[in-house]
Amino acid sequence: MAETSKKIRILQVIFDSEIKAYEVPAFRGAIIKKVGQENILFHNHLNNGYLYKYPLIQYKTIHRHPAIVCVDYGVDEIHKFFENKDWSINISDRWLDMKIDKLNMNQFTMNVWDKHFKYNIRHWIALNQENYKKYMAMDSLVEQTTFLEALLKANILSFAKGIDWQVPKPVELSITEIKEVRPVRLKKQKVLGFNLDFKTNVFLPNNIGLGKSVSLGFGNVREIRH
Repeated sequence: MAETSKKIRILQVIFDSEIKAYEVPAFRGAIIKKVGQENILFHNHLNNGYLYKYPLIQYKTIHRHPAIVCVDYGVDEIHKFFENKDWSINISDRWLDMKIDKLNMNQFTMNVWDKHFKYNIRHWIALNQENYKKYMAMDSLVEQTTFLEALLKANILSFAKGIDWQVPKPVELSITEIKEVRPVRLKKQKVLGFNLDFKTNVFLPNNIGLGKSVSLGFGNVREIRH
């Protein structure tokens, strides 16, 4: 009989430098250069193409500070950066010393609960080319919201698969407020980014990513606490 819950570790490494959100790809590239291409979890690429798995090492800004969020097995890999004698990196023609500001290690129990948790997700890239056409062809906000809810639910299931958690019962999810929809730049292209609030019966750890390009800080999730 499959377990209904799964324990996962989340390590957040927040550095004391400051970077802009648009510098996250350069930050990621500098870290990958430091650890070497042979360490696949840092970049999610194989020799013959992309590793289509949920990224267990994610790069982002947290309160303007560069941060690395390690999920599950990603926690075991981060030492490959820290074992370097020199942690400094060069991005945008400047050197960052990369001293640690905060190091947060937590263990969470992933489960589907009988209650709902409220979350905010920022710069969520929900739509691929095909879904974008479907979304733009929809006549009503209700129809668009229902479509986005289905995509966000699928993103949660992809996250679950990425951490080897078999979701034991149906995921419930509803979007409570769409705060902003605006173009964001991804790999020299503009795509739609959504900032919205939602609730779901799945517990989600803070600062994990959902959707496309989560390794670059998109789709960052935070619990809304009152």
